[in-house]
Amino acid sequence: MDSALSDPHNGSAEAGGPANGKTRPPSTPEGIALAYGSLLLMALLPIFFGALRSVRCARGKNASDMPETITSRDAARFPIVASCALLGLYLFFKIFSQEYINLLLSMYFFVLGILALSHTISPFMNKFFPVNFPNRQYQLLFTQGSGENKEEIINYEFDTKDLVCLGLSSIVGVWYLLRKHWIANNLFGLAFSLNGVELLHLNNVSTGCILLGGLFIYDVFWVFGTNVMVTVAKSFEAPIKLVFPQDLLEKGLEADNFAMLGLGDVVIPGIFIALLLRFDISLKKNTHTYFYTSFAAYIFGLGLTIFIMHIFKHAQPALLYLVPACIGFPILVALAKGEVTEMFSYESSAEILPHTPRLTHFPTVSGSPASLADSMQQKLAGPRRRRPQNPSAIYEESSPKDPAAVTESKEGTEASASKGLEKKEK
Repeated sequence: MDSALSDPHNGSAEAGGPANGKTRPPSTPEGIALAYGSLLLMALLPIFFGALRSVRCARGKNASDMPETITSRDAARFPIVASCALLGLYLFFKIFSQEYINLLLSMYFFVLGILALSHTISPFMNKFFPVNFPNRQYQLLFTQGSGENKEEIINYEFDTKDLVCLGLSSIVGVWYLLRKHWIANNLFGLAFSLNGVELLHLNNVSTGCILLGGLFIYDVFWVFGTNVMVTVAKSFEAPIKLVFPQDLLEKGLEADNFAMLGLGDVVIPGIFIALLLRFDISLKKNTHTYFYTSFAAYIFGLGLTIFIMHIFKHAQPALLYLVPACIGFPILVALAKGEVTEMFSYESSAEILPHTPRLTHFPTVSGSPASLADSMQQKLAGPRRRRPQNPSAIYEESSPKDPAAVTESKEGTEASASKGLEKKEK
């Protein structure tokens, strides 16, 4: 996953620029400020709205929108898998023709981009449909095998409104496929980022620290140690990065001197910020302290990245600055509020939602294993009794009884049974 913030050097010919080898004219300070500010805004939008949608996704019952939970084992493996994928792409670009590789990747991301953009705009588009819109339900089902061995491969439910959103997204997809325009690239990139923050859930804060810590090392190594990440980012013609031209004021929409931000710098901190929002909600204090703290930390970290990149005129590993900010600031707040234990014991996969009953304590059980087994067998063998409605009666029924009272109850039951037999004989 590309995760570098890159700034083309003013006056240099780089990927995406003129093919005749002529140097670009220097970008104006206004153009540079516009490009950096736009990248920052584009990074914040999917994090903010994706975090909000991740809460609804965790509460939802729709199988097609169920989140993918990242465990600590997944987090530990991810930097290794990402490194192998990045190095593989780098070798492919060195060995094979860049044109054919990008053609295959363009077709692949064309399909993924349409689906991601359709899922992104669907909640917004539903507000514009009239009440009497003829909305029909559909189901796409692929199965494998037959009879008892049949298993579902794809089971996706959608309606007419989803088809309309799919058609609109297809227009953007065709535009991107034919022109590779930077606006179409950003639309797909924003959709990928928002869907990633919404549907990828960390199971706890410790897993988030493992993931961000591993990718911190990954990002620093591949940006500072080698030229692999920057080369792949400039050669890879796919919507895996957000771009904005620094010469927009001079050339308009046909500008080609781009500053770029990898989607990894948006999605990876974004899923951690979304986790802290769900943690805020689990506290049930009607405050979003940790969410706003981590969100402000992300703004600070990305702003610091842009500043250092502009000073040194070299691509920067954004996670070098984002990871300490996004982890450190919330932990400092937790230390100040005395909620560090609650933060690290929170489990997103078993989060307490408003409509979910919470077990606050466990009943105590005493006695030897043999006596417990006997009592369970007697309860299973005996007839079921109606549960008394009076709380005091519940307590009396569940509390241990005096042996004498048990004997008296047994004698009373035998006496009533003998009286019943005498009446029947008479």
